[in-house]
Amino acid sequence: MNKITTRALCASLSLFLTVLPLSACKEPENDGYTTLKINEVTHSVFYAPFYLAESLGYFEEEKIKIELVNGGGADNVMSAVLSGDSDIGFCGPEAALYVKIGGSNDAPTVFGQLTKRDGSFLVSRTPDPDFEWSHLKGKEILAGRRGGVPAMTFEYVLKQNNLFDGVDLTLNYDVAFNLMTSAFEGGTADYCTMFDPVAYEYEEAGKGYVVASVGEASGEIPYTCFMAKSSWLNKNQETTKGFLRAITKAIKYVNETENDLIAQKLTSYFVGTSQTSLSASVARYKSIDAWVTNMAMTKDSFTRLQDVIENAGELERRIAFEELINVKYANDVYTEIYQK
Repeated sequence: MNKITTRALCASLSLFLTVLPLSACKEPENDGYTTLKINEVTHSVFYAPFYLAESLGYFEEEKIKIELVNGGGADNVMSAVLSGDSDIGFCGPEAALYVKIGGSNDAPTVFGQLTKRDGSFLVSRTPDPDFEWSHLKGKEILAGRRGGVPAMTFEYVLKQNNLFDGVDLTLNYDVAFNLMTSAFEGGTADYCTMFDPVAYEYEEAGKGYVVASVGEASGEIPYTCFMAKSSWLNKNQETTKGFLRAITKAIKYVNETENDLIAQKLTSYFVGTSQTSLSASVARYKSIDAWVTNMAMTKDSFTRLQDVIENAGELERRIAFEELINVKYANDVYTEIYQK
């Protein structure tokens, strides 16, 4: 099975998924509200502004209610969007890219971007305050599944530092993404990539040491975006703008608000995670400039994304920016909020 055929599996019927409201308690439906079914690739503090848009009442201002599905992977997200089980998919734009390359007549259009770089951190078993990428020579690293954006971004960073899998070091692709931390704790590999708050909590427990940000090293790429079928967008233009308006306001809030207060607003979305951990995670994502201000994707970042995928040998052909990306709604909202 070739790569494009593999990616086309996204078009199969979605798996059985548990539908959860974005908030802890779903309010009764009210007249005039539009309910949007959103399928997210995973649930993470990395996506804090999305959750804050509800916590702060911004979705309510737009008469929007959210039903959230944790898809557990970009393929499942794309499958749900293509089948109509979800209105909007929230995952890496590469999922839509693969569908477009596969020749779909109604491929999802990316209409908003949230994160602009990889959100993972490289964790070492031993302290290395003077870490350089050359320190990875001869080592084994858990960096995600082959073909996944976390792994491909890491490969891209390695190449920028003249390091290559199987020559200078070993990338272990055998462990599922959600099992990497436990495998690392069990003794597999010398390094592991982790997202916050997992990386923060792992370090606080004395189990490892954060030595680098993959996102800082890779540069800006459109890491996580919102997408919907073109036919859906054409029928729901005002709702789409309201959705983006709420999240853009939440991003602005994050940039202007103390981390502890942000963490307070996030606690109900991350049961079992301490407010201290949430605050530290938000601070670290701020420090690497993880979130966009304008949710309209740039051509330069889309080019780098295709560079990253091409470097990993997973891109059959390039797609023009205009074929997949719609920036109109996001630009309109940004102008409205920031240039009144």
